[in-house]
Order: sequence, then C-alpha cells, then structure tokens
Amino acid sequence: MPGENLTRIEAAERRAIVDTHSYDVVLDLTTGDETFLSTTTVTFAATEGASTFIDAITASVDSIVLNGETLDVGAVNDGVRIQLPDLKAENELTVVSHPRYTNTGEGLHRFVDPVDGEVYLYTQFEVPDSRRMFAVFEQPDLKARFTFTVTTPQRWAVVSNSPVASVEENGDVKTTVFEETPVISSYITALIAGPYSSWASELTSSDGRTIPLGVYARASLAEYMDADYIFDKTREGFAFYEERFDVPYPFAKYDQLFVPEFNAGAMENAGAITFTETYVFRSKVTDAIKERRVVTILHELAHMWFGDLVTMKWWNDLWLNESFAEYASTLATAEATEWREAWTTFAAMEKSWAYRQDQLPSTHPIVATINDLEDVQVNFDGITYAKGASVLKQLVAWVGQDDFLAGVSQYFKKHAHSNTELRDLLVELEATSGRELGSWSKLWLETAGVNTLRPEIVTDADGTVTAFAVLQSAHPDYPTLRPHRLAIGLYNLRGGKLVRDGRLELDVDGERTEVPELVGKKRPDLVLINDDDLAYAKIRLDDDSLAVAIAHLADIESPLARSLVWGSVWDATRDAETPASDYVRLVLGNIGSETESTTLRTTLNQLVLSVHSYVAPEKRAEATVTAADALWQLASDAEPGSDAQFQFVKFFAALATTRAQLASVTGLRNGSIVLDGLTVDTDLAWELLTSLVAGGEASGAEIDAALAADNTATGAQAAAQARASIPTTAGKAAAWASVFDADDLPNTIVRMTGLGFQRARDVALLEPYVAKYFDALQSVWASRTYKIAEYLVEGMFPFPLANRELADATRAWLDANQEPAALRRLVTENLASVERALAAQERDSQG
Repeated sequence: MPGENLTRIEAAERRAIVDTHSYDVVLDLTTGDETFLSTTTVTFAATEGASTFIDAITASVDSIVLNGETLDVGAVNDGVRIQLPDLKAENELTVVSHPRYTNTGEGLHRFVDPVDGEVYLYTQFEVPDSRRMFAVFEQPDLKARFTFTVTTPQRWAVVSNSPVASVEENGDVKTTVFEETPVISSYITALIAGPYSSWASELTSSDGRTIPLGVYARASLAEYMDADYIFDKTREGFAFYEERFDVPYPFAKYDQLFVPEFNAGAMENAGAITFTETYVFRSKVTDAIKERRVVTILHELAHMWFGDLVTMKWWNDLWLNESFAEYASTLATAEATEWREAWTTFAAMEKSWAYRQDQLPSTHPIVATINDLEDVQVNFDGITYAKGASVLKQLVAWVGQDDFLAGVSQYFKKHAHSNTELRDLLVELEATSGRELGSWSKLWLETAGVNTLRPEIVTDADGTVTAFAVLQSAHPDYPTLRPHRLAIGLYNLRGGKLVRDGRLELDVDGERTEVPELVGKKRPDLVLINDDDLAYAKIRLDDDSLAVAIAHLADIESPLARSLVWGSVWDATRDAETPASDYVRLVLGNIGSETESTTLRTTLNQLVLSVHSYVAPEKRAEATVTAADALWQLASDAEPGSDAQFQFVKFFAALATTRAQLASVTGLRNGSIVLDGLTVDTDLAWELLTSLVAGGEASGAEIDAALAADNTATGAQAAAQARASIPTTAGKAAAWASVFDADDLPNTIVRMTGLGFQRARDVALLEPYVAKYFDALQSVWASRTYKIAEYLVEGMFPFPLANRELADATRAWLDANQEPAALRRLVTENLASVERALAAQERDSQG
C-alpha cells in the first residue's frame, strides 16, 4: 500500500505540468477470471520538455507508446506508475495493460453469485482507484472527457456514465461503445457489467430534456427490487434540486445500480450511481433503514451538482462534497418525501456521529490537512460528513435558507465542469447573504472540537426567572469558542404531555450570553437549549430540566425535542458525567414509548455499548441480564408487527445471555414461541442463530445447515459473522486465522468476521489476541489494500476487553510506531474508545 501513495505536493507539481483533454478507454472483459485487457489512449497538454508520470496499477503492461515512440516498459513502469519523459506541448499516450480484478471493493470488483454462478462486475474508484482499471492522471483537478468501449459476454448488461452510442455483436460476445462524457474527474467514472436485471423509466428535466432512468440489481435479487419506489424518490429529488439549485441536471441519464460486496453506502459516479445491495430488502428491515435508503438516494443525487458538476481541487475540500450532500439530502427528504422527520433522524444519527468523532484525538478541522492519499482514505469520517452538514445547517440558520441556496446556485453556474476551493463557495454565499464569512470560516471550518452549551437559570421563591444565561465551554485542547445561532425551547407539562409553550431564537457567543428576554417569566418545567437543533454543540440540561426530562421523556410531543434530550443524556454518559447504570435505567424506562425508528435504533445501540463496556465491571452481568429481560418484555408488549417490536427483538437477541433468554431466542427461531405480528424471516433467523452461537447454544453444524438453506452472498456474510462468534478458544482462533493467515477473502466477509470476533460474552477469550493484534499491524498495512487493512485494524481490535491492559498495550504500540500516519490514526481512535470506556466504568463504580 505505501508504494501506491500520492502526495499533495506531487499532485500540485503534476497539475502545473499537465492539462488533460480526453481518455479513450477500451476494455476486454472476456480474457480470463484474474485479469482483463485495458487499452488507454490519453491526450493532454504539457509543459514542453518536462517529465511526469501517469498512474496505472497493473499485473503487467504490454506496451507504452508516447507521441509515436515506444517506451521501454521495464524502464518506465513499476506496476503503479509509468514515467513519461520529454513531453511535448500536446501529447498522445497509449498504454496496453492487464489490470487485476479485485474482491476488495476497490477498482474493478469481480463477484460470483453463489446462487447461479453468474459473474457481476462494478467499479469503485474514490479515492484513488480508477488507476486499477485504466492508465490515468489520478487526481480530481485533472478533469477530462472519457469514452469507454467495453467487450463483454453478449447477454450482459453494460452501464457507464453516458448513454450507449453503439453495440456490435460477434457471436457470444459484444462490444459496447458509450457516448463521450462531459468534463469530469476520473474518480467518478464508472463501469458496471454482468447479467443484471434492469427496470427503466424516465423523467423530464427542468430544461425540457427527457432523462432516462434505470434501476439494476442482480438476477437472484430481482424479486425483491422495489424499482417503482426508487423511481418515485428519484423524481421527487430531481424536482426539488432542480428548483432549489436553479440548474438543470447536468448529465444525460441517471442509472442506479445495486451491487454486491460494496464497501460504502453508495457512490456518486456521474449518471451511474452504485449502491450497496443491502438496500435491496429481501427480509424485513427497520423503518430507520428504509429512511436511510431514501436519504442515501437523495445524497447521491445532490452530488451530481455538488461534487460531479463542480469538484474540489484537492481532497482537503472533500467536505465540500460530502457535507453539502448530507445537508441537502436531509433537507430534500424532509421537504420532498414522506419522511418528514428527517431532521430528527439527522439529530439522532448524524450529529451523534459528529460529536463522537469530534471528541477523538484524531479530530480535525472540517477543512482538513490532507497531505496524501492515505490521509484522505481515513478522512471519510464524522467530521467530513456529519459535522460539516451540521455546520452548514447552522450557517443556513444564520444567513437564511433562500440566500444560502441562491449562493449555491451561483456557485454551480460560475464553476460548472471545473474545480474549486472553499473560498469559491464563500464568495458566492457572501454575495447573496451580505454576510462576511471569512471569520465564520476560520471559527467553524478551520478549527477542531465541539463546544458545550448549558443554561444558567436563577429564579425567585415564586419560580420567576430573575437571571438567564447560556454558558459556553470548550475542551482545553481545542479552546475555540464559536458563535451559535440557536433556539431555546420552553416546555411545560399540560394534560399529560410535555409541550412547547415558547421559543426564543438568538445568537450565542463567548463564554456567557445573557438572555434578558426570559427574565420576569415563570420558569418552565423544562428548558431545552438548542431546540430545533439549529446549532452544532453538545448541550446540557439544568438539574431541574433533567429531572423532568427523565421522568417525562416519553411525554415530550416533539420527536426532535425527544431526540435532543436522548442525545444530551447519552453525551453526559460518554463524558463520564452521568453513571452508565443511570443511562441504562433511563432507556429501559422510556424507550417503549419512542416512535421514531432511527432514535430507537441509535438509543438501543447505545444501550448495548453501555451494558457491555460503560457499566462498571462488577455490575455488568446483572445489567446485561436486566436489559435483555426488559427488551423481551418490551417486544412482548409492543404493537404487533410494529417497527418497535422488530427492533426490541433484534436487540434482545444481541444481549441475550441466560439460559432462559437463549431459550426464548431458540423458541422464536424454531417457531415454538410466537409474537403476534413478528415474522422470523431469513435475515432475522440469522441474527437469532448468531445470538445462540455466541451464547453457546448452537454450533458450527447449525451454521452449516443455515448456509445450505441460504446459499447466497448475504447468507455467506451472516455465516462468517456467526462462525466468528463461536465462544471457544478454537472458534476465535479460526476467525483470526481466516482473515490474517490468508488474503483471499472478499471485503464483506472480512468485515463480518470482525463483527463476530468482537462478540464475546466471556471477554477473556480475546486476551491472547492483544499481542497478536499489535504484532500484525505493520505487515497488514504494508500488504493489504486500504479497505481490507481498515477492516482488520478496526474489526479485529479486541475492544470488548476495554481494560487497562488493552489501553497500555495500545499506548505502547503508538509509542513505538511513529509511522504510517493513517494507521496511527486508526489505532489512536481505538485507544480513545478504550479510555472513554474506562472513564465511564470508573464513574459508574462511584454510583
């Protein structure tokens, strides 16, 4: 992996020499199962007499011809870069090579469907992996026009960024030529090929063009593909964005392809979006997942303008892509679809992710320092996505949504098909809003850390407010205090409900902001700082409001207000201010009345983390049993067939440990116990089986039988997780060996093995892997692709131990290994998770 790196300095030096015009990429995908034939012809301008390099990760190279001269392959090619000497003012380069297919989700991924033996291909190029398919100047500011010509089996569907120009059939094979693309960056080019099932529709763009729409999925998943719903959400998104951006959709067609073994949620390839096929629902999923799919669809659609039409110059402005798409997709989901509580979902999931990331030692400004490709690989994080989107939401509250969108529209029009930096966007927003944004940018985008806001309320004997202030603090390592546009909600108990009787919107700045508007008013039952979630800040409730919130959380009418209260108490638990046992009691006492699926999902995940890692060790066994019993009762009492019932069952299975609890899991799985409205379908049956395996009530034989009955890609992934959950010395050893002793497992199996490995009721099973883990890190980083290395570094870290010994071993490795920086970042984040757990355990021990 280190030999494949590219530094920002190298990219800037190359951009100073090279200006790309076009790529003509000819691929033959019928030459074998390991490699394919790639012929790339690039035209580009250059500084005459200069030398540079082009990127090409290949198994072998047949020939390199530069301006009619055949270069010595052995002299100029190292399998990663091809050196280009003595350039002319205008150049033509042709490279004939044999790149490898991958099974890591990077480059051109090859998957064989276990159901029918069919081969499916797709590309994933962000950040630096178009070079795994064709020779390319792999950096976002060397845009060009691309033409793809692809030879495949005759019956395959073949999709790229542009519509098909022609197809030539020759017996069992065909050659598909695609129309030339507009000027785009190489990382958003795409190729998807295989016997995909497809569905077609169309829409009319705001400029009158007919835009063909396509949805694709593997043949063995076709029966589960709800294409009409996907088309409906796509049309809603198109209408919303074209109207709000005042710029027509910038490409010729829009295909959405659900592909196997995908590492991310989706990828914004221009006109050819790829999605994880976990969004093809073969079994029941939570409403949270259904909503997330809609947000993801609209996130990728927003990228067609922000990211694809206008692209960042270098990866330090990656946030310009991701934060905007995250903000815009939530706005579109809330205003253009049936998921009207999307901002509640955003508060529950995205902002909790941002706050968590922003309190890690690896936190960084939204505009991050990106020195090389390894830096950006680890920068697809909660700062780039969730904090950036949260800060944009705060900016919108400050400048006004209409002025914000007007500025964005001008940005698209001025910089179409080009590359930009942060300042280019701020110029347009300043022009439309009249606000000076340089100071705002320095405070919000160029500094790290999250502030904490808390109310200070003084009342007289009659309960009348005599003084009210908002106090702001910052972590000493990141001492910046920022201006916040926020609302204060005033809630009172009426008719058994906690309802908002008043709302005050104001600007908060500095350590103390007086709020004279509230002086002289009767103190409300609950004061909620940052009501409506306008600001990006951790919030605390005053003692009286916290007591009311805990007693009446389920009575708060507003789902968003409930989410903010849930988040505030959880954040205090993570900060070791509130004992984890108290948080567990709060959840178990109130979660049964929660109506928002994502709030349920997020809170229940936090419950599991609390009982497994934050509750004091001496209380943990009892807390786990209590939580599991409570979830079983909640599942039994829930509305039949409801999302809440479904989630309570899933999390009960995750926590079940006693014989009685595991007997209930067994009964659900074999049908001897029935909950009205609950169907134990294929995926839920796997979760129940994994629970039984982790609890020692099922073995490898049951896993084998389940896989035989579900011989699919999803079944194989579930089986890998279940096997890695076997609670024996041999089981954990086998899981470890499967991913460390060989490098042939696909990305999804490696990831699921990590999930199972970390599932250990007896955490002592993981003690032998502390030393093994740290001994393996450097070799893993040097020998595996980035994504596989990341899955191993994160997934095989024995976090469930969460003890001093693990923390000490992690610190010792960091002290002894100063490089590589990206690997150190991942390990540092692992250490931070352990240290936070230890602090929470100590607080919980104090009661």
